[in-house]
Amino acid sequence: MKIGILGAAGRMGQMLVREVAAGQGIALAGAADMAGHAAIGKDAGQLAGLSPLGVVITQDVATLFATSDVVIDFTLPAATAAHVKRAAETKTPIVIGTTGLGPAETKAITEAAASVAIVQAPNMSLAVNLLLALTRKAASVFDDSYDVAISEMHHRHKVDAPSGTALALRDAVETGGRKRDEITMTAIRAGDLAGEHSVFFIGEGEQLALTHEATSRSVFARGAVHAARWVLNQPPGRYGMQDVLGLD
Repeated sequence: MKIGILGAAGRMGQMLVREVAAGQGIALAGAADMAGHAAIGKDAGQLAGLSPLGVVITQDVATLFATSDVVIDFTLPAATAAHVKRAAETKTPIVIGTTGLGPAETKAITEAAASVAIVQAPNMSLAVNLLLALTRKAASVFDDSYDVAISEMHHRHKVDAPSGTALALRDAVETGGRKRDEITMTAIRAGDLAGEHSVFFIGEGEQLALTHEATSRSVFARGAVHAARWVLNQPPGRYGMQDVLGLD
């Protein structure tokens, strides 16, 4: 299976290059990033700390889609909206890990999903997606005598706050039957934290704390490649990691 990576010069993009290079039965078909990026023209493998892979980072998104079986997108919201339209046009399944998506990008993904299989998730980690399932269950069990709080911490350079994962956890609590205005949310941006998310159900005399801590961002790359393998043979539609992992 040939995988193309959008956002290949970024922190997650380089991890994806390493994950694909180490994977069985998969190969890096193309690597692209935004026009003017300093990494344009460099070998994707060397940039990621590997031996040369013979795949140069370009700004040519059209060729990347034409040569890939599946595309993985970790870019910016506006770019992702354009990428899903191209995915629909070329019938190339796409995995989206871009966060901070707004209504316009969400609409673009929904429209494209009528023509092509799309996996979109704010967090590709297996354990985080299990955390979402556990949060839904806990929210359905605890009544409103238990206060609900969501806390998350990320590195200082992460732009969106609260994170996409924190918003997904809030949605999970709501799905479990709690109202949005009953949920307290806090976000911390500091240092080089890979990411920590906690959901608290706090009652009189007891509390339940559900916590996930990422000690390496490689878990997100591993999950994205797993999703790419899964989505290749799926019919058109919009899927999440819960679908990929069979947690629904």
